[in-house]
This record gives sequence, structure tokens and C-alpha cells, in this order.
Amino acid sequence: MLKPHRVKERRPRARSTEKPTIGEAPTSFFMAWRDIAFWIRSARADAALAKLRARMGLRESFNQLYRSMRDPWGATSQRYRYQKQKYQGLLSILPNREYDNVLDVGCGLGALARWLTPHARQILGIDISDEAITEARRMSRGLTNVRYLQADIYDFQAQGQVFDLIVLADVLYYLAPLNECTLKLLIEKIARLLSPGGLLLLTNHYFFKIDRASRTTSLLHDFFCRSPWLIRVAEYARAFYLATLMERIKDSEN
Repeated sequence: MLKPHRVKERRPRARSTEKPTIGEAPTSFFMAWRDIAFWIRSARADAALAKLRARMGLRESFNQLYRSMRDPWGATSQRYRYQKQKYQGLLSILPNREYDNVLDVGCGLGALARWLTPHARQILGIDISDEAITEARRMSRGLTNVRYLQADIYDFQAQGQVFDLIVLADVLYYLAPLNECTLKLLIEKIARLLSPGGLLLLTNHYFFKIDRASRTTSLLHDFFCRSPWLIRVAEYARAFYLATLMERIKDSEN
């Protein structure tokens, strides 16, 4: 089980003096009435996945879910305002720089990877689900700088390649088991894949610590930031998600 750090950190808010980013933060309200259906859809997808995981492994559970629901969490649906606002919000956090190699871990159908294509030379999306990867490739036809690979992050082999941006969006909930040991292994793997000075964008559900899941997210993000390889450079609490931007510490500083 995760334990809270004894030092309570105040989470920084967005500042008007921030450096330029690759996108602008959305200005309209974060959701519309129809987005209520989005939350219901997401809850049903999580419930269905939990039932599948009780009977089979993680990879096959996700495959079965994607077979029965082409877009389980509505990530690519144009009906919902929230997802579009969230992707725009995440881009508004990333510094305006040239990203040579981007890794999207748990990319699902590749929605966020496609949002990143105008800002990166090469993007690789990996996901444990073969079904999700097949659909992501279909939906990304015509985009020459994004590719997808079925892989578990723990077993992923980068063949010596490093990335200057790694995105870990809404993935941690599905680690099995979710404990300090698996998190340490994940952080070590991320640190090896990041180039010195490279960025990790970590985002998960968050509603200002009102619910248990939000409090868990806070603990998870703080756990990452206490790593000897990562330093928190920015953090933003938005409606229903927390986004933390971390930088890979250079070996000489470690």
C-alpha cells in the first residue's frame, strides 16, 4: 500500500509568467450536459474490465473489452467536450520546444498521440492490448510520424532509444498489483527511457481530494516526484484530473 509522505507539499497553480507552451488552455467550461453520458460510459467500462480481470490476465481482459466496446472510455468520440478539453489542457502544460522522440504509454486508441503529432518528429504509442493497437493504427492512417506497438511497459525494449517526452496518462489505475514495488519498477523503467532533461507528463483522475481515487492520485504523483531521477517542474489541478510535469535529472546531478 502507498503511504503518504510526511511532508505536505502545496500544489502550485498555473502562473501567468509561464514559458510558452505548445498549446493554449481551453477557456470554455470543461463539460456539457451530454458529458454526463461520458462519465457513465467510463464507469461501465471500468466495471466491465474489473469483471474480466477477475477471470483472465490483464492483456486478454483489455482485448476482450475492446472487442465488445470499440472505444470503451469514449476517448475518440466527438460527442463529448471533456476529452477534447482535457487534451487541449495537457498540451497547454508542455513547454514549447522541439520534441524528437515521444513515447505514449498506454496509448489506447492513440487519441492523445494524434494530438501530439504536430509537435513531435516521431511518436511511439504502446499499449498492452493488441485490439487497441490495431484500431489506433487504423485511425492514424496518413500520419507519418506516429506508430504503434503492442507492448507492456515493463517488457518494452527501446533498443537503446531514449525519449525527450514520455506521456503516462490515465494508466496507473490498471497496474496489477498497484503497490510501491511495481511503482518503483515503473519509475526506474521510465527513468532509463528518458533522455537527460527529458520530460514525463503524468496525469490521472483528480477532484481536489474529495474522493478516495483523488487522494490515491495525489499519493501516486508524490511518489513519482520523490524518485531520485525525477524532479517536479509544474503541476496543475484541473476539473477531474491532475497533471504533473517532471524532468529527468541529469546523471551528474543525481
